[in-house]
Amino acid sequence: MPNAPQPTQNLLLDKLPPEVQERVFPYLEEIPLPLGKVLYEPGDKMRYVYFPTDCIVSLLYVMESGASAEISVVGKEGLVGISLFMGGESTSSRALVQSGGWGFRLAGHRLVDEFNRHGELMALVLRYTQALMTQMSQTAVCNRHHSIDQQLCRWLLLSLDRLPSNHLVMTQELIANMLGVRREGVTEAAGKLQDLGVIEYRRGRIEVIDRPRLEELSCECYAVVKKETDRLLNPDSSEDWFASKKPA
Repeated sequence: MPNAPQPTQNLLLDKLPPEVQERVFPYLEEIPLPLGKVLYEPGDKMRYVYFPTDCIVSLLYVMESGASAEISVVGKEGLVGISLFMGGESTSSRALVQSGGWGFRLAGHRLVDEFNRHGELMALVLRYTQALMTQMSQTAVCNRHHSIDQQLCRWLLLSLDRLPSNHLVMTQELIANMLGVRREGVTEAAGKLQDLGVIEYRRGRIEVIDRPRLEELSCECYAVVKKETDRLLNPDSSEDWFASKKPA
């Protein structure tokens, strides 16, 4: 396959010391993660953790009525399946691929074995878990206190940080499901951004053409999540961790 994904495209895997990579990488399985694929449902016993390379996985809380809302997104900066090393083995959320691509999966017992060495992998994934918890709590605050316009800006920025380009393949209906709002609200908010020249939207494809303006229009929630993620996952450098890994 041309341009086959590499484990080091995932930033957690890339930051592991060489000796840890030598133990873990042989057991990584390259897998396609197409749009709409469900990696697990609430209550499922987890067998694998997933390391996205060029896609985004949305973690959703699903109500009894079937309605859902996104609580966090995971892309090239992290992993899906923290319950495995936290001891729970299952979770109350659904993991759904919201932007298709590729990734790697690792059998849960392999991750737990390495985690129990109490080395760099344990320290790194625990810091990542704290960053993910920050994203979850800030998402809850944002959904309660900020407008749909601001929520959409935050969501677009978080998604872009986790992809290798400034393009998203995403329908307005799917965005509405992620945010837990009506589609009409997303349509109106996206229309405002397009009128301002911030995004271009056509046929389910969103291109961000003025990111600085998008950041200005977003609420403080995006900056809080980004700052904490950079602080936890790149503590030895002031360089923006996401930006440093984007292709030239």
